[in-house]
Amino acid sequence: MSAPRTTVHLVRHGEVFNPDRVLYGRLPGFRLSERGQAMATRLGEFFADRDVASVTASPLQRAQETAAPIARTHGLPLGTEPRIIEAGNRFEGHRVTEGRGSIRDPRVWPRLWNPVQPSWGEPYEQQVARVSAVVRDARDTFPGRESVLVSHQLPVWVTRLRAEGRPLVHDPRKRQCALASVTSLEFSGRTLVSVAYTEPAADLLIGADPVPGA
Repeated sequence: MSAPRTTVHLVRHGEVFNPDRVLYGRLPGFRLSERGQAMATRLGEFFADRDVASVTASPLQRAQETAAPIARTHGLPLGTEPRIIEAGNRFEGHRVTEGRGSIRDPRVWPRLWNPVQPSWGEPYEQQVARVSAVVRDARDTFPGRESVLVSHQLPVWVTRLRAEGRPLVHDPRKRQCALASVTSLEFSGRTLVSVAYTEPAADLLIGADPVPGA
């Protein structure tokens, strides 16, 4: 008998309502914008014909709101998983625009001394470890089916880098992890056989706020 083909999808949340353009990180109260809600609806449509066994989201509001249409489409309960939360970041709450209190303020630059760790936030290795553990749990709990994990850009991206055998240190401007994107890890048994990336809401990205959570 051949090993079952199992897919775990890592989904980034939709656009966030963020008029002050702050790096919101793990701060509470950041909900989806109207465009973000449309992105979430699009994700529900994207997964409608898939054999989805579970839908789980980070505890942050934007991830929960993004995951809800997917769970609703399949009549599944929406699970909450703290291990796929946004990356910790010392710039949380800072603005991304110029001026005092922004991440471009020279007074905060000492936090940037080590981009390998990185020094300004949760280590990349720690993010990969916690997200990968959830991926393995989903793979082993629902063999032969598909699971959806709704998370955040940086945790998803570094997990993909590790899956593809690439270095975790990277240029944040070159992450391939757009809003409402889907990074799919396909397994044969417990062996990773492919990594795929798609943007179900690509047309909604035009004009979207590019400010990341971390």
